[in-house]
Amino acid sequence: MGAGTGPDAHSPVAPGRGPGWARLAEAVAGHVPPAEIETIYLFRPLKREGREWGTAVVARRSAEGSGRLRVYTARYMLVVRGKERGQTRVEVAETGLSPAEVIAQVMQAAADRTGDPEPPVAVGPAVWYDG
Repeated sequence: MGAGTGPDAHSPVAPGRGPGWARLAEAVAGHVPPAEIETIYLFRPLKREGREWGTAVVARRSAEGSGRLRVYTARYMLVVRGKERGQTRVEVAETGLSPAEVIAQVMQAAADRTGDPEPPVAVGPAVWYDG
């Protein structure tokens, strides 16, 4: 018996959606005004031993207007099973300043380096925040 597309199959959750991502989006908004977000790169979450880990890289327009973007790395860990279910740990840190095209290349290289068959998904801020 395998997973398939039958009537009981669950449709996959859209990238960046779910309780862990919602808590991460809230934490990101505390560091970066959503109106200043250029792109959010969402890595595929990892699930293991009753926990889920997710990572996003957020590119923010720089106030200097130099064409460079401020880069933030945001991570969450969500307990999905057990007594501590629902507990979350989030971390947001500014990690650099870079041209947009370099950020996209680094995201692809990170997926290649880790062996992840799916590169991070680039989305706009509307995934997490209303216009």
